[in-house]
Amino acid sequence: MSNPLTMKLEQFIRLEQPERRRLDELLSFPTQSYRAREIIIEQGDKVDNVHLVLTGLAARSKTLAGGGRQILALLVPGDLCDVEVFVLRGMDHEITAISDTTCVLIPAKVIEGLLTEGSPLTKALWWSTMTDSAVLREWILDHGRRDAREHLAHLFYELLIRYRVVAETTDDSFPFPMTQDELADATGMTPVHVNRSLQQLRSEGLIELKGKVMTVLDPKGLRKAAKFEANYLHLARTEDGDDEVAGRAGDLVPSDEGGPIHNLVQRVKDRVGR
Repeated sequence: MSNPLTMKLEQFIRLEQPERRRLDELLSFPTQSYRAREIIIEQGDKVDNVHLVLTGLAARSKTLAGGGRQILALLVPGDLCDVEVFVLRGMDHEITAISDTTCVLIPAKVIEGLLTEGSPLTKALWWSTMTDSAVLREWILDHGRRDAREHLAHLFYELLIRYRVVAETTDDSFPFPMTQDELADATGMTPVHVNRSLQQLRSEGLIELKGKVMTVLDPKGLRKAAKFEANYLHLARTEDGDDEVAGRAGDLVPSDEGGPIHNLVQRVKDRVGR
């Protein structure tokens, strides 16, 4: 079985065989399976293990006293749900399985050791943590400044890249078990508004959603609709065209992404389009 954590981390740094073996050893720890909509970690829990998503889709969320929920992040294979557990007294949010999900339960002390030892894996894991924060910042921008169509297009294009990185796509199709209510929780829209925006993206021939599978029919068109810039994902080796990793998502992430020429051209295009 491929190691999704390795496939994710090697986007940042070239991993030699000793590092790859150490990451494979993490998969030898016990696993636990969760049913769709089952809570993996409750808010306030003090947990002794870091949960690595092996299969499925999970979400970070917070729930208000009145029952309203906000999904703060989606967790795909290769994502660590709770890498901060060895620092915090308890979780300040909850992790929920969106679909049937399997996690590897890695002792927190093992992750703490990796994060403090000063090895290439230390840098790679800190890159992963900082990228998670960058994705959260982008989601805040989604909520505050992108209209509904652009917001959904941005989410779907981001997921296409993230699933491609860990080799979980088939012909630009990836698992998408989210209901419209869950999409509403993730985007801050009403379910009706989500439905209307989904229909718009479908009618434009950009996406197809069938049987809990999302297919991006026109990646370039979806990227344009989202006004997507992938620099916040920090896929350094893919952006550099490194043959070892760029084959998975390189066509979705232009090599000049986030560079000065790209940004200048984009600003000019935006002004002309106003």
